[in-house]
Amino acid sequence: MRILFLSHYFSPEVNAPATRTYEHCKEWVRQGHKVTVISCVPHHPMGEAYPGYKNRFYQVEDKDGIREIKVWTYITANEGFVKRTWNYVFYMLMSILIAPFVGKADVVISTSPQFFNGLAGYFVSRIKRSPWVLEIRDLWPESILTVGAITNKYIIRFLEYLEMFAYRKADRIVPVTDAFKAYMIGKGIDEHKIQVITNGVNLDLYQPGETNQRLAEELGVAGKFVAAYVGTHGMAHHLETILEAAKLCDNPDIAFVMVGEGAERKKLLTMKQEMGLDNVTMVNQLPKERMPALWSITDASLVLLKKSDLFKSVIPSKIFESMAMQCPIVLGVEGEVKGIIEQASSGVCIEPESATELVQAVKRLQSEPDIAATMGESGRQYVAEHYNRSVLANSFEKMMKTLCGND
Repeated sequence: MRILFLSHYFSPEVNAPATRTYEHCKEWVRQGHKVTVISCVPHHPMGEAYPGYKNRFYQVEDKDGIREIKVWTYITANEGFVKRTWNYVFYMLMSILIAPFVGKADVVISTSPQFFNGLAGYFVSRIKRSPWVLEIRDLWPESILTVGAITNKYIIRFLEYLEMFAYRKADRIVPVTDAFKAYMIGKGIDEHKIQVITNGVNLDLYQPGETNQRLAEELGVAGKFVAAYVGTHGMAHHLETILEAAKLCDNPDIAFVMVGEGAERKKLLTMKQEMGLDNVTMVNQLPKERMPALWSITDASLVLLKKSDLFKSVIPSKIFESMAMQCPIVLGVEGEVKGIIEQASSGVCIEPESATELVQAVKRLQSEPDIAATMGESGRQYVAEHYNRSVLANSFEKMMKTLCGND
């Protein structure tokens, strides 16, 4: 098959959509398919082109057999609603503009959020006269409404109209959770065109091993029990909980580490300084190749979201990397993901936004290393059985072949 994938984010960016898209596409290339990805110059989340890249109108490179086309967009940091919207809209327009010139496509895939990326798939699929697969990694606009990013009722109605338009026009919809599927069915979408393909993990890249002492010393946490949050510092995550937990923690052998970028990072840095938290280390986003080293020094993985009914439908992809690295999880999220952690026996579940329960869970794992180790081993076994990225990519490929009449 000739697969055309639209993804605003792509490697070398290290966020969840970039990783999922890259690893799926790499697997499809290995299976003999021709894969083209249209993305932006890498700039997430700092709002600056990565070293070695320039924000050009059109540039092509080959990455592990994937033909990658990077198009010009309005670059901005991952903060500020209006600027981010311009960033997203420019990408959609550029994708549509260059679609006639990128060659034939048997199937067009677009991923959402961001939503304008997803919507671009409809227009490109019409240009290419190909079936359209819409991947849904988060419910949008519901997720941005939950964190209060939009309050104008007219904008909300327009975005909800676009949401339903996309669901109805897509030939196949691929949500990443069963809860998302149930939501769509509740909206009247035909369940037969919806196939859940969850997030997962590259088990070859994420393998437990020796602790990276050099990195532990670099971060000033050598010899300590490290409770780490790794990922976007955004409005949805309520990371103030970590700082509040660190303030409550009276164990000098426990260190909290927060790694990543995002709209809330500056505020959190200021809070850390004002609270005088010497047991918290905040680190900028690390490249993907350094993530296994980071996980190797992590004794407990913190996975947190705001307390909201919407987030009960979300499965944060970082749980799979944590499990693959045999790292027990402290989960502050309700809903479907809580069921995964409990079924896998791979961590401790706490009330979202509860600093007291967070510090209690971390102290328990630190004081009971045998239990923590057992949770880690159980998580690795469970994720290998259910969330192997290559197996999930195969499921996606079979669905596309059926859609294209090649099965």
